Amino acid sequence: MKIALINENSQASKNKVIYDALKEVCDKKGYQVINFGMYSDEDKNSLTYVQVGILAAILLNSQVVDYVVTGCGTGEGAMLALNSFPNVICGHIVDSSDAYMFSQINDGNAIALPFAKGFGWGAELNLKYIFEKLFEEESGKGYPKERAIPEQKNKKILDEVKKVTYKNMIEILKELDKDLLKGAISGDKFKEYFFENSKDKEISDFLRNILD
Repeated sequence: MKIALINENSQASKNKVIYDALKEVCDKKGYQVINFGMYSDEDKNSLTYVQVGILAAILLNSQVVDYVVTGCGTGEGAMLALNSFPNVICGHIVDSSDAYMFSQINDGNAIALPFAKGFGWGAELNLKYIFEKLFEEESGKGYPKERAIPEQKNKKILDEVKKVTYKNMIEILKELDKDLLKGAISGDKFKEYFFENSKDKEISDFLRNILD
């Protein structure tokens, strides 16, 4: 599994703490973590939580990654931004029980964390416990187990509803403000990771033109 970490501008200084906790857990599972930044407050390319949503949706829809870990001050803005796009199911996660139940009940592919709330002593431990429970076992198996069948059925229904209520990703990209879009994909590592791994030629060609 490939997992992207994305930080927006207000929480960029915490990127290393988050990355270290995520990588420690993922290394044990054999998962790859790709850090798309922001890496610090001094990054030239500043991402708003709206641009985090755009970047996350691009990475997931082009199958560059399988999962996105992100957040903002409260986690709410990032969650709303990610859920604005097709093929993205993002949960708002505060603690390890949230992480486990979201994974097992909702079977999503992204989480948004509140990096400015309760981020004091033990913050790195809370992150580690969240990531451990998030990736503890195969997602979508249900919780509690006696609820597994209706929960899996509802997830499939939601997937079908989203196919109706959302436009195709390439259509969305073409209609977005070009400066907003370019800012979302102008990070230091985007070209290196994206174009080598994207499985969607149409999205890749369009973004290459935007960057050029």
